Amino acid sequence: MTASIILLNILGQDRIGLSNKLYSAIETFDVRILDIGQSVIHDQVSQGIMLQLPDDKKVKQQLIDKARSLDLSIRVRDIKPEEYDHWVTLQGLNRYTLTLLTREVTAEEIAKVTAVTAEQGLNIHDISRLSGRLPIGLPVSNETKSCIEFTVQGTPKDPEVMRTSFLKIAGELDVDIAIQQDNAYRRSRRLVCFDMDSTLIEAEVIDELAKRAGVGDQVAAITESAMQGKIDFTESFKQRMSLLKGVSESVLNEVAESLPIMEGAETLIRNLHAYGFKTAILSGGFSYFGHFLQRKFGIDYVHANTLEIVDGKLTGNVVHPVVDGQRKALLLKEIAEQEGLDPQQVIAVGDGANDLPMLSVAGLGIAFRAKPLVRESAKQSMSTHGLDGILYLLGFKEQDITRYS
Repeated sequence: MTASIILLNILGQDRIGLSNKLYSAIETFDVRILDIGQSVIHDQVSQGIMLQLPDDKKVKQQLIDKARSLDLSIRVRDIKPEEYDHWVTLQGLNRYTLTLLTREVTAEEIAKVTAVTAEQGLNIHDISRLSGRLPIGLPVSNETKSCIEFTVQGTPKDPEVMRTSFLKIAGELDVDIAIQQDNAYRRSRRLVCFDMDSTLIEAEVIDELAKRAGVGDQVAAITESAMQGKIDFTESFKQRMSLLKGVSESVLNEVAESLPIMEGAETLIRNLHAYGFKTAILSGGFSYFGHFLQRKFGIDYVHANTLEIVDGKLTGNVVHPVVDGQRKALLLKEIAEQEGLDPQQVIAVGDGANDLPMLSVAGLGIAFRAKPLVRESAKQSMSTHGLDGILYLLGFKEQDITRYS
């Protein structure tokens, strides 16, 4: 007897033991399961089963009757062998994970994001909610977190146009959109390297020191130009350090104790450590403050600039080597090698122009609340959520995350 292929689409009320009853019924027939998938929304289950079975109308009808006896609605579609063979060839297509981070998911956001994927010739394969369900009576605020993950297949027609389109939508709708190739590296990332100032902390430490030295405006102006890439980082660093000459060592501890920690930093770092990730600070700021954060959060590696102190006061001199953009990228590679990792298994997070080299060599480079130049140049960017939003980019679901204030 010849065989045929059918696709069963089954819909009904979800309940414990349903799959067991369904497949216990199916096993009585001489069938082969070619594909299977299921999703549950609220209390409704939707399951698809592709079966190869004897080309016998009685068998097909008996399968339908069994499903209906379980109070399930069922739709049957005959699949031509050439259709199935074509579907098998699609397994080799590139797969991407597209993550939409927002405060509350809207139809407009999904419509605009999926318009881009369609224009780029990408087919949506799966859609999942990573964030928790929002209570109906809860007003949307800056504390609200929503995340939808799309799995898409295909090869973008123009990756640069796609990235620009997503950046435009993100700016218009105040959302974050990230798209990553879904490969083995994405699923095996194990090291996260952070810039410190304006990334792990909501301040530029050198500016805080300058305020106490009475040269705040001068140093802040130089810092801003450096972060926007208008002047060389090392030269700007020398200029700023010279203005700090004479600052008392006691001021350093005062500044460290008052550092404002970035939203979501503690939740991100503690969850990363709980799941076996290593963390590093690679900063153009100062090691004094990097080690303060290391003690606070258990950071594994700290590389930053050293403050020269003589007789209890800053000399204003630069201690070499300066941790500039190129050195950050080099240090990232060195730590990855020490940990036995490929750079593609590394995540880098930063906000300034001097972070671009390390963002470019990491498998996942994230411009976090970054300057426009950095946002436009980095592979990914985040602005609407705190640092804990990075957990969603790694595929974590809300039930996997322990929240810290």
